[in-house]
Amino acid sequence: MLYPLDGEVPFSLPAQNAARHILYGERPVERFGRYCHGEPRSFSGRGRAGQQHCLEVGLAVALGKPVWGYRSNESTLAQRVEAAATESDGAHCAGGSLIEDFGLSVNLMLACSARVVVGGPTAA
Repeated sequence: MLYPLDGEVPFSLPAQNAARHILYGERPVERFGRYCHGEPRSFSGRGRAGQQHCLEVGLAVALGKPVWGYRSNESTLAQRVEAAATESDGAHCAGGSLIEDFGLSVNLMLACSARVVVGGPTAA
């Protein structure tokens, strides 16, 4: 099994070089691994997967790799994101964005590109 390199960044690298080390060091993981799996956690705000997860899933899907994601519970995106206002087109978050309400646990682009399960890597 291949693992990402986040924890293996040399501390002597300047910050921007460390970031490039992580990005380009992980590319072989997505390219040569048989599948991609991970937990699309909300690094970018409540209910939003981190940009790195989206990039990794997109790359794996483009390469024809099966993708699995896992969540800690079955709550839907609409249940986790608090609505600040409800208008004719649906509920909106505090930032003004429409809250997706398709009954999915993550953003539709991730949910429809991957098999999302409750649990951890062994559940996927």
